[in-house]
Amino acid sequence: MRLTTEYFALQPEEQNFPNQEKLYDGNLYHYAVFSDNVLACAVVVKSTISNAMDPEKIVFHVVTDSLNHPAMSMWFLLNPPGEATIQIQSVEKFEWLAAKYNSTLKKQNSHDSRYTSALNHLRFYLPDVFPQLDKIVLLDHDVVVQRDLSRLWSIDMKGKVNGAVETCQEGEPSFHRMDMFINFSDPMVAERFDAKTCTWAFGMNLFDLHEWRRQNLTAVYHKYLQMGLENPLWKAGSLPLGWVTFYKRTVALDRRWHVLGLGYESGVGRSEIERAAVIQYDGVMKPWLEIGISKYKGYWSKHLNYDHPLLQQCNIHE
Repeated sequence: MRLTTEYFALQPEEQNFPNQEKLYDGNLYHYAVFSDNVLACAVVVKSTISNAMDPEKIVFHVVTDSLNHPAMSMWFLLNPPGEATIQIQSVEKFEWLAAKYNSTLKKQNSHDSRYTSALNHLRFYLPDVFPQLDKIVLLDHDVVVQRDLSRLWSIDMKGKVNGAVETCQEGEPSFHRMDMFINFSDPMVAERFDAKTCTWAFGMNLFDLHEWRRQNLTAVYHKYLQMGLENPLWKAGSLPLGWVTFYKRTVALDRRWHVLGLGYESGVGRSEIERAAVIQYDGVMKPWLEIGISKYKGYWSKHLNYDHPLLQQCNIHE
């Protein structure tokens, strides 16, 4: 509320961010974060930039909701991302989204927040959100970046659309099988998908938007979204929909790019965490909550300045 009040006290020209001419420069490294959590976004942006070899080549695209847009904007106006460029948008500004996504939900009268959260499902509209870009890295708001990520842009995608770390190794904390989330007793599912196909994670994904457009994958997502609302084909949420939308269109990244399991008692080891380029607090024990796991919190909290006047005044402590 303090941030929102301060934002509306600014003159219109003071609400603008610098370097906006860089927003769609294809020679730069573009990252997207979709979130309504100011502190989580602050850590994602700061950790990425502080580990970057060329921070001036980084462009962050933050999309939030209209309620949090003023506060998110004010935070980054007060705490600019160094030499990097930042853009803050409200999901409500994407008028085409209501026409495409909400109409599907209204037909089904769905009230499940895992479906109805526009920010959660915006990941399936990346080519529409960023029509001028051909490649982007999508980071979830519960990650911390620990290495320079620029090498991601030189990975050979082999004609695939999604670059992700696999999660099909038995015994690993992040282990998932397709049939844990997808109903293979349905003949249509059994016919189209192989239950033994390796699963992968959302959280840090490299997307080839040019190839996505060419293969028209947002239409594929829409088809499966519709089918899943009509029949119980898979569990609610974006992950199983991701697996079916990007089925056979995902290239496996080296496991050191992205380590999961810091948001639950996963037993992920210190050496594995410290070797990782990106770590993720997937699960309910987020590092900004009191229930966050204390041995993992430090990797997150070191990117937040708890002496910041706003954090002090709002009684936010480490």
